[in-house]
Amino acid sequence: MNNFFKWIFVISFSLALISWGGTGHRIISGNASYSFNQEMQQFQTWSSYLADHASDADYRKSSDPTESPKHYIDIDYYPEFLNAGYIPQTLSEAITVHGYNNVYNWGILPWATKTAYDSLKSNLQKNNWERAKLFAADLGHYVADGHMPLHITKNYNGQLTDNDGIHSRYESTMVNAHAADFVYSGKEINQIQNVNQYILNYIYHNYQYLDSVINADNYAKSINSNYYSDAYKNALWEKTGSFTIELFKNASHALSELIYTAWKEAGSPSITGINLTDGINHDIILEPVSPNPVTDKATISFNLKSPAVISLTMHDINGKLIATLASGKFSEGEYSLNWIPNNEKKGLYFIALNTSKSRHTQKFIVK
Repeated sequence: MNNFFKWIFVISFSLALISWGGTGHRIISGNASYSFNQEMQQFQTWSSYLADHASDADYRKSSDPTESPKHYIDIDYYPEFLNAGYIPQTLSEAITVHGYNNVYNWGILPWATKTAYDSLKSNLQKNNWERAKLFAADLGHYVADGHMPLHITKNYNGQLTDNDGIHSRYESTMVNAHAADFVYSGKEINQIQNVNQYILNYIYHNYQYLDSVINADNYAKSINSNYYSDAYKNALWEKTGSFTIELFKNASHALSELIYTAWKEAGSPSITGINLTDGINHDIILEPVSPNPVTDKATISFNLKSPAVISLTMHDINGKLIATLASGKFSEGEYSLNWIPNNEKKGLYFIALNTSKSRHTQKFIVK
């Protein structure tokens, strides 16, 4: 097969294999904001953008022949991985050892992820926030691909084990049927010391789930060979649901850590031009919302160690003001108030306690 027709085949086939489907990508990228820490509150306004543009990289496949290899890596073609559990660190090293055609045919997912990360950091350094969001969305897509076991193996569609079609059945059909089960409330993030190794490490880790997906498909087919039946989908979920939920959580967390690290390495720039990490008034404490998630009633508490003029407001994930809960001059002391959700939709919200010199926020979920 000559290169032209090979690329046409790759593009056509890859359009059918959109990792995690639109639903999965939206969930993973949208949930990343749940792990944004105190320093990253300005990025809460990115949440809906990351979710809405989570599949942009997939859509480019139809017009850009260089895009497809960025979405997968057939890691088990690498003898180093089979023998010792690793692959070359960089794209240039991989090409030197295995040749350009092999490397691109096997996919370049980890290095495409690193390139998106570098582009995000570069645009943050330049305060080019719109382009930074674009690369953050692409980064989210590639991170999600790296947490999809069938995107990191040559047996990407079960074609080598008589499981043809498992790719779509697992990532789309099953995920769409259980979208409500992917609940994530965030996890502490840290600055990554070696981004390249971090990306490779989660790919190495996620490869272990390949056999579990294949075995689950065999089990589900034994229950009902009709792939569209509830019996098949439920059986597949029975065997894969627990680790698939974990893969989604880990992907969202990894995206949060990568965005945080890119921002820190870029010098912690501010969208507004005000350094949010400096000027924090430690005489003011905004406590975590309790309970979290919120169902019937939330308790919001703050502590002033000296008199202050404050504004206590509630915002949705897009930064839209939902309510002003308190404002004016307050004396030293501890304060607490209750908030009852009325017509608010389920999702992420945050409380902001503002003074003329500082901003304190706490996020919470309405369930």
